[in-house]
Amino acid sequence: MRELSLHIMDIVENGLSAGANLIQVAVTERRKENRLQITVKDNGRGIPAELLEKVLDPFYTTRTTRRVGLGLSLFREAARRCEGEFKLISREGEGTEVSAFFRMDHIDRAPLGDMASTLTTLIMGSPDVDFVYTHESDGKTFRLDTREVKKELEGLPINRPEVVGYLGALIRESLAGLKAGADISA
Repeated sequence: MRELSLHIMDIVENGLSAGANLIQVAVTERRKENRLQITVKDNGRGIPAELLEKVLDPFYTTRTTRRVGLGLSLFREAARRCEGEFKLISREGEGTEVSAFFRMDHIDRAPLGDMASTLTTLIMGSPDVDFVYTHESDGKTFRLDTREVKKELEGLPINRPEVVGYLGALIRESLAGLKAGADISA
């Protein structure tokens, strides 16, 4: 995949397929340490212990619509290619956590991509799921929690076009503010 945000979307889709109703996405940039970390955590069904290794095999999938399951294996390889690490922790009945670490300045590291579009697509497509997005850059933080947004909306659906448009603009503006060194919470 050309952007890490597409890996994030794929992993979140796995959580949605596993029945998650809360998905947490965290992006942490530490320039001084030359490290980028991406973590996606869900409260879905989890992966049975006997399948943990199999789900990292690109030729294994539980889906019946296709014969390969490339998502996790591609994400793992993207991290390894950039002198990084990949971790998969899952407990049946509790959920799954996927983490990848990348050397930020590695020539083969894909760009993060358009997180605003990724998040708004997920929110629009799964309005009954709660998403928490945290993006930290050198100690400055942006956080968006759809549970808080839904409270503010007072019954207005979060997937209405004007709400999603507002959230997309908020995320873009906030991430740009992080680069400028501001702490931002939605």
